[in-house]
Amino acid sequence: MNEAIAHTVIRGKIIDSDLIEYPGRGDVMTFCAPDPKKFVDRLPLSSPRDLADLYDLSFEDILDYLEELGSRLDINSNEHMQRSRELTYDATPLPRSIVDMGYSGFGSFFAREKIRAIAQNTVGLDYLEGWVEQTMPDGNKIKYRAFGSRGVHIVAGNGPGIGLITLARSAITRSDCIIKAPSNDPFTSAALAMTMCDMAPNHPITRHFSVAYWRGGDTAVEDKLYQPHNIEKIIAWGGFAGIKHVTKYIQPGLELISLDPKTSISVVGPEALTSEQNMREASRRLAIDIGGGNQMGCASSRVTYVLAGSDDEGVERVTELGRRVYQAMMELPADFSTKPKAYDKELKSHVDAARLDDDWYEVIGGDDGEGAIIISKLPRKVDFAAYLADRTANLVPVDSIDDLLLGIDAYTQTIGVWPEALKTELENIVPLYGAQRLVTLGNALYNGPLVGLAHDAIEPVRRMCKWIANEVSEGVTDITPIS
Repeated sequence: MNEAIAHTVIRGKIIDSDLIEYPGRGDVMTFCAPDPKKFVDRLPLSSPRDLADLYDLSFEDILDYLEELGSRLDINSNEHMQRSRELTYDATPLPRSIVDMGYSGFGSFFAREKIRAIAQNTVGLDYLEGWVEQTMPDGNKIKYRAFGSRGVHIVAGNGPGIGLITLARSAITRSDCIIKAPSNDPFTSAALAMTMCDMAPNHPITRHFSVAYWRGGDTAVEDKLYQPHNIEKIIAWGGFAGIKHVTKYIQPGLELISLDPKTSISVVGPEALTSEQNMREASRRLAIDIGGGNQMGCASSRVTYVLAGSDDEGVERVTELGRRVYQAMMELPADFSTKPKAYDKELKSHVDAARLDDDWYEVIGGDDGEGAIIISKLPRKVDFAAYLADRTANLVPVDSIDDLLLGIDAYTQTIGVWPEALKTELENIVPLYGAQRLVTLGNALYNGPLVGLAHDAIEPVRRMCKWIANEVSEGVTDITPIS
């Protein structure tokens, strides 16, 4: 039996039978998982009323459960997580040191006050715990409450913690959660669910958490599961093709919450180039946003617009900034950023071509597949910006904010800005072009949006809820015609 097994876990029960083999992402490994056609009928709740046991829990009960679970996720003692990490080394394009960093933080993820803050900031504890009454101008009263939903979460595999984020969101909203594991990390969410089974197999939160792998587009599974009588929400992280595929199942009673593919940029003001100290600070901050997590996240910077002017002097100053960014990136800690396991071949061909075209570009680094900084000598990004990855970024000299607005669209998630004062000029204009998040340069990878606040210009945790109104009226509605 192949040891690389992506277990299926359904409502406190671990399944490791009827195994079939799957290729991993990029065919870097193969793994086995239980045949999804054998258990798809067991994934959804038999009745929506089965959610009621979650409402027997107080919010403090939910915090107690998550806090104890967090204490059991220590990589030094949790055998499920240790096995998952070992298998993930081969499944993911991330180097071992960065995988290790991701798993090292699991033990503290469900800190009590952190989860409480997420619930309060995303939905509001009053709405999660009971009916909140409001009096309307006409004197009638309306009570509102946020109820949980039955959801399938198609999670991304560019970081091992997304299953934990999904559990936190589902637990605080009292939702039923089915995770479809990704092929580049089919193990971590299952290890989380197996830990829950060990801890409390009959607890309501355990019974409302399932993890399974099936190949995206498997109609034998999805045509059965993605139906309004089974689920109410599909929360989908993923690429264009995956999101497009899911839309065919959307119908009345079944909503798509799309965390679709995004890219991110940076904007650096002219102040960065005025002194040695500013140059050092800006380059270090930019190196963090480019290189962190080996540029795997949607929030990782890929193109940076530098307000230095596009004349020869401006290009020269941006080139000097690029050299410093490259050096700072090479000095980042190995558990935060390091040489990629395999540099993308198509990207390398573009970088090599740009290196030869020195009238238009200057390429700094990249000879050994360690990452590179590409300086544009005209105020426009490289034609292959969509391929930028593996710690490879493009610095573009521009004359004005109007020039950089051309690089923003509906796919732009995060904009890292330095100095801070420059945000004032951007914050009320870039959202009109599609940008969804502004951060101080060097903080793009802070995961606050993933667990607590807006994400991709929506509030996904609020949308996971069903917002129910209970209207209390005195007397009969006035049906007098409006004159």
